Amino acid sequence: MAQEAAAQPEPTAATADAQAGEAPAPAVIARIQVQGAQRIDPSTILSYLPIQPGDAVDDAVINLAVRTLFRTDHFSDVQIALQPNGTLLVQVVENPVINQVVFEGNSALNEDRLREEITVRPRGVYTRARVQAEVQRIVELYRRAGRISATVTPKLVQLEQNRVDLIFEIDEGVETGVRSINILGNSAFSDSDLQGVMVTERSQWWNFFSSNDNFDPDRLEYDREQLRDFYTNRGYYDFRIVSAVAELTPDQEDFQITLTLDEGDEYEFGELSIETENERLNPEFLRALIPIRAGDRYESDRVEQAVEALTFAAGAAGYAFVDIRPNETPNAETNTVDITFNVREGPRVYVERIDIVGNTQTIDPVIRREIALTEGDAFNQALVDLSRNNLRRLNFFEDVTIERVQGSTPDRTVLQVAVQEQPTGTLSFGAGFSSVDSFIIDLGITQTNFRGRGQNLVARLSWGSLRQQANISFTEPRFLGRDLRAGFDIYHYRYDLEEESSFDWQSTGVGLRFGWPINDYTILGLRYNLKADEIVVPNGYCPGYGSRALCEQVGSFLSSTIGYTLTANRTNDPVRPTRGWRGSLWQDLAGLGGDVNYVRTEVSATWYRSITSSMVFSADVSAGYISGWGGDPIRINDRFFKGGNTFRGFETAGMGPRDLLTGDALGGNMYAISTFELTVPNFLPEEYGIRTSLFMDYGTVGMLDDRYRIDATGFPDPNIVADIRPRASAGLSVHWRSPMGPIRFDFSQILQSEDYDRTETFRFSTSTQF
Repeated sequence: MAQEAAAQPEPTAATADAQAGEAPAPAVIARIQVQGAQRIDPSTILSYLPIQPGDAVDDAVINLAVRTLFRTDHFSDVQIALQPNGTLLVQVVENPVINQVVFEGNSALNEDRLREEITVRPRGVYTRARVQAEVQRIVELYRRAGRISATVTPKLVQLEQNRVDLIFEIDEGVETGVRSINILGNSAFSDSDLQGVMVTERSQWWNFFSSNDNFDPDRLEYDREQLRDFYTNRGYYDFRIVSAVAELTPDQEDFQITLTLDEGDEYEFGELSIETENERLNPEFLRALIPIRAGDRYESDRVEQAVEALTFAAGAAGYAFVDIRPNETPNAETNTVDITFNVREGPRVYVERIDIVGNTQTIDPVIRREIALTEGDAFNQALVDLSRNNLRRLNFFEDVTIERVQGSTPDRTVLQVAVQEQPTGTLSFGAGFSSVDSFIIDLGITQTNFRGRGQNLVARLSWGSLRQQANISFTEPRFLGRDLRAGFDIYHYRYDLEEESSFDWQSTGVGLRFGWPINDYTILGLRYNLKADEIVVPNGYCPGYGSRALCEQVGSFLSSTIGYTLTANRTNDPVRPTRGWRGSLWQDLAGLGGDVNYVRTEVSATWYRSITSSMVFSADVSAGYISGWGGDPIRINDRFFKGGNTFRGFETAGMGPRDLLTGDALGGNMYAISTFELTVPNFLPEEYGIRTSLFMDYGTVGMLDDRYRIDATGFPDPNIVADIRPRASAGLSVHWRSPMGPIRFDFSQILQSEDYDRTETFRFSTSTQF
């Protein structure tokens, strides 16, 4: 039968000699006897006692023993008495064991969410204090969900063998929303501007995706800090919130929030100075690193950035535990804030040990080789940051942290490298649609951390209306134990471009690759490829109907190419950069044997700039040019075809040179494309994993060898268009981190095109990890 959890009795010590009056003399224990033990072995109880047979005890010692047993949380009652015959009798009542934990009355919060919050579990020991703490956790959880009046009553159902069912009876109460947010005292910024800064929102019927319209005192406190950051980052140094009041409406269903502000005056940065006693940390040098200038508008975030810059500089000089405190002195007469940065550094620190934790698959050497510091080196914060970026760049880990811990002496530090591994195998699936109903499906298996050794293994199979391919590639990142990447590729491609260009292209080949770093951010790669290509057209198409730019390529030929790639990456984050740039240069030379002679050059550069925490702008520019040598023209399979994933809004091979008579895409000898993209907030909860961006693609594909643009009479062929004419598209890309993997949707609007181009308005792709 259910009953309310009873209060536990207070610790007692019953002894025959504990009578009012003078304290008795200590008595000697002859033996210790335990009574009442059921689940716990008596020998275990004896091991808890600070008393042994032969000890002399008094009331103080017995009371200490009682408290010691209570602190184990195993007992609801303990009595210890010394018998006249010298036997110390220990009588215990064990706390019951929890059989199961049950929630009743919950609907707003599901049972899984509640179980995540509490710590009591089946087969655990029941104590009243612990259950009361769990009640407070559940009430707090409901409070954060906007149910201020929620109550939780713990009850017990007694079972045999000193077991209990623990029942939390929940009265969720009504959900309290936010009916209004009133802001008083603001003149520099409007109510809507300030409400946009706050997390708390007014309750509206359409906010069914958000929980921020429920009243939460902690959220309101957070909003106070948000408003302060907003003002102090716009020059209002002495801004303060006079009051923040939340009142229940008369119907007791919602809250009305009233914020009273004192904006103060706008301030600028005044005199900036640095104080340090260490000659190795030159104040003038450190002063030049501060990203602040006198006369600039005061911004609190820039003060934090200055502290980070000075901390980084001190860390680069080997001072791991530097303490930098900005001392701000406002001057109300001039509306300026003078700042003195007090730099207090400890002794020069050396790396005593590097500990790696969290890697269950990746072996330690793979992680250690990416760390720019070794044990015994002088500590350098710049190298620590570089090491973290190196590890994140591997894409083996969901999170990487490197923390400093005091070593065995003040001049020693221990680096704790904690990694959280993520799936490195990818089972990918991709699909695309176009306005002419072209369809393609890709299946691939990729393991970027093969056997936990950092090796990359890829197997891919693709088929569809345009392309079929099969390829296997393998990369060893530390060939021969050196900082040298080596790998090979074996592939077979078949491109069915009969709809786009009336030909079918098959290519079978092998390739070898090598790469090594030139410096911390630049990599040079070399490659060699040998492949057999074959161009097939429909029977009777050539000669006759087809363009010379296509028909002269029909047949089989062998290509032998050697090339290099130079890549530089100066972004702040290797996975999702918000500032910096990266670029690449590719060049290939064909003609070292084989039947094909050409030089192909491609360049690409991307620049990133963060506007706000949720808005990142990127600008990408890429270009390529291919030219034959030894009298060879450029074959159609070596020309550039753009569209689809490379230029949104246009089908694969949907733009560029074309034979107007047959409608065949001919590809171009050059291309130049720029892409501008802005990540924008979508006002959806972050847990949905949906990211949106606006894009604009602008560029061109053009140029053909003269022999293909001139007809038999020596004049330009009017049916061949190969001019460099710009195209442009804009639209919206939606990236969704769905339960089955990341999905991307592209919605495009054509801004500029030619009549003969082939366009599309929608494309999607998806992949899933294992």
